[in-house]
Amino acid sequence: MPSSYELFIGLRYTRAERRNHYISFISLISLLGITLGMTALITVMSVMNGFQEEIRTRILGVASHIEISGMNEKLANWQEIANTAAKHPQVEATAPYVNAQGMVSFNQIVRGVLIRGIQPKMEDKVANFSQMMISGDLNNLKPKEFGIVIGAELAQSLGASKGDKIVLISPQGQITPVGILPRLKQFTITGIFKVGHFEYDSTLALVHIEDAQKLYQMDSAEVSGIRLKLQDLFQSKLIAQDLVPMMPAITFINDWTEQHANYFRALQIEKRMLSLILALLILVAAFNIVSTLVMAVTDKQPDIAILRTLGANPKNIMYIFMIQGTLIGAIGTALGILGGVLLAYNIDSVIAFIEHLFTVQFLSREVYYINEVPSDPHFIDIATVAILSFGLTILATIYPSYRASKVNPAEALRYE
Repeated sequence: MPSSYELFIGLRYTRAERRNHYISFISLISLLGITLGMTALITVMSVMNGFQEEIRTRILGVASHIEISGMNEKLANWQEIANTAAKHPQVEATAPYVNAQGMVSFNQIVRGVLIRGIQPKMEDKVANFSQMMISGDLNNLKPKEFGIVIGAELAQSLGASKGDKIVLISPQGQITPVGILPRLKQFTITGIFKVGHFEYDSTLALVHIEDAQKLYQMDSAEVSGIRLKLQDLFQSKLIAQDLVPMMPAITFINDWTEQHANYFRALQIEKRMLSLILALLILVAAFNIVSTLVMAVTDKQPDIAILRTLGANPKNIMYIFMIQGTLIGAIGTALGILGGVLLAYNIDSVIAFIEHLFTVQFLSREVYYINEVPSDPHFIDIATVAILSFGLTILATIYPSYRASKVNPAEALRYE
């Protein structure tokens, strides 16, 4: 560790007026480089966290945390299985569902859809459809009334609205004297939801579970599976493993990380690549510290020689110049953390100001379904960036400080 006099001289050299003003300019550029690099890296990581959380919230507002399904999409005695799953302390709610494919037709327009048969009151405990309704009510789905709730994009593509009657076509045909014909049933639109995720808004349709069982010729005691809501969705994989020995052998259990693995993996890879690219800014700034200290060593060679003749050893000289570079890194890191945190927490105001100033819109609701930039700063990300930045600056001081410790006093003072 540096002694008090090494610290004193190192700090004085940092503050002192240099004969070569170019060194001071390079020092300032290095400090600003670290500050801007850290600010950008913290902000980007926070925004990526915000987008990931926003997308996860939207997807899991419709998808389930864990699904228990049967062979060939048929699960008998589902009440017993649901009661068994509900005994797990992490399971908050359960709901049966029927999944099937079909087509809907309205005014000679046909669209393919994924039909989900639900029990509205139970479904409301495992999903957020009630909060996503822009027209009608999920509880309007009643057995034998053949009501249907569709996504906003699907309604727009069909040109349909609440109260309209659409025809649902089941791929399961019925045998007639003229051959196999598809099963047709007229449904009344009782509600329209908007998740904010195109896949669900354009293809998902909800009907009452009894209507789905009747349309797709399923027994009243059979469903496609059971959806579970957990207290901690990030423990879904462990909870799914706990449920395996509790379930019959013919059941399949999968969690949301498996259902949407590729999507969230792509977001994670994108976050890492952006972080790596922006980390190069900090690396460039650290290299600037190397050049700053090399020039400072050349500028201070007579001073180094005098210190050596007064009894300073090479280690003392090395510490003095390491203190200079470390101070630049410490100030840059502190300012970068401050700037990054302030920008991350106020990114909406900054984006709004830029959009107003240049009359542009970065996130159009019609295209992205999000009209503001989400931000979610994580302490672990900020700490990692700070440690990385400060560590690089310390490493950058080693070589020039070592060069300073090897200065020959006699050679340095020969022409003084």
